[in-house]
Amino acid sequence: MTGTKLSALCALALSLGTLLLGGCAATYGDPTADWTTNKLYTEAKDELNAGNYEKSIPLYEKLEGRAAGTPLAQQAQLDKAYAHYKNGDPALAVAALDRFIKLHPASPVLDYALYLKGVVNFNDDLGLFSFLTRQDLSERDQKSAKESFQSFSELVTRFPDSKYAPDATMRMSYIVNSLAQSDVHVARYYFQRKAYLAAINRAQTALNDYQGVPALEEALFIMVKSYDAMNMPSLRDDAKRVLESNYPQSPFLTFGYKPDNGPWWKFW
Repeated sequence: MTGTKLSALCALALSLGTLLLGGCAATYGDPTADWTTNKLYTEAKDELNAGNYEKSIPLYEKLEGRAAGTPLAQQAQLDKAYAHYKNGDPALAVAALDRFIKLHPASPVLDYALYLKGVVNFNDDLGLFSFLTRQDLSERDQKSAKESFQSFSELVTRFPDSKYAPDATMRMSYIVNSLAQSDVHVARYYFQRKAYLAAINRAQTALNDYQGVPALEEALFIMVKSYDAMNMPSLRDDAKRVLESNYPQSPFLTFGYKPDNGPWWKFW
């Protein structure tokens, strides 16, 4: 056998060996390679239900690819979003939900996608340790709260009979209270620093933008005190009359503050 033929045979053997090793690696590297889509979904769901969110996410990603174009792929997308949310990755959860909403505008479970997006932003804004710090939504950035409200509002408007609509409506009320209280929180900050005109303007913003929310009671009180500090008795008395008319039993009228019975927003 000539050297040239021997070299060719060696090269062929090496190529075959590489292919075989590659095949083995593909088989043994991915234990799900031979799984059916139903088995893949079952395993992913089991991991999700067990709280193993990090393990469930790659399984849902594989299922989404293998079951592309089927309802099972849509379910995988939604479950993956939920897994991201429960795993403490709200940004990834929202991104997955935005993708689902864009790809499946006529999906029969679109109401759930909108609801879940609202919940993700709702809880992201609420914060993990708010129950320890007693910090409410009004004292932090309101971007997530507004995005949450938008998702819930779209859900309630487009799917009024959805089973998620009642809870979405309740959360919308909570968010509106939070947004109003955010303005009052700023007004209170200005008042405490004797920036009375700024306090009045911010309290007036809350009164103009929101109706029938608890925060307006304090907004009026801040206006009364600010006008009084600026020696403007006519405007002070006008604001006080509005406060007395709308909140005749207000503790602000008697004590100037509310007894601390816990955060106003603590519904859950």
